[in-house]
Amino acid sequence: MGVGREVCISLENVRYKNMMQLKKINTVLFPVRYSDKYYSDALAAADFTKLAYYGDICVGSIACRLDKEGEAVCVYIMTLGVLAPYRGLGIGTKMLNHVLDLCIKQNIREICLHVQTSNEDAINFYKKFGFEVTNTIQNYYKNITPPHCYVLTKFISQTKE
Repeated sequence: MGVGREVCISLENVRYKNMMQLKKINTVLFPVRYSDKYYSDALAAADFTKLAYYGDICVGSIACRLDKEGEAVCVYIMTLGVLAPYRGLGIGTKMLNHVLDLCIKQNIREICLHVQTSNEDAINFYKKFGFEVTNTIQNYYKNITPPHCYVLTKFISQTKE
């Protein structure tokens, strides 16, 4: 890499044609295998699901699901991850800020996720963005240790522009 050359971090929508990229990233990043429903929910969430690129290399993803509760919509972050060599470069922050901005634009007031109780890096990352632990679920995960998770939630206040 040349001196002073800045590498572009970009986000791209997930579509059927690049779904394999999301599957490959998930295989490397997460200790579970995701079902077809996960991928159909990720596609249905449209702009809320993104692949992250460092230059032209796919290095991360965020996949969300939109849960409707009556008239209200809650965004559930199914997965957010960045390959280890690319962490600390603002890629996870860019993906999460993208989703938070969409929530504000679409008047969505709640965003939540599950995180393994031992995953302190993830817990601290989300807390920097105003997420709070709102519940603990014992034995949530079936094939990983520890099996317990926290529910992290962020309530978004809408601002008038």
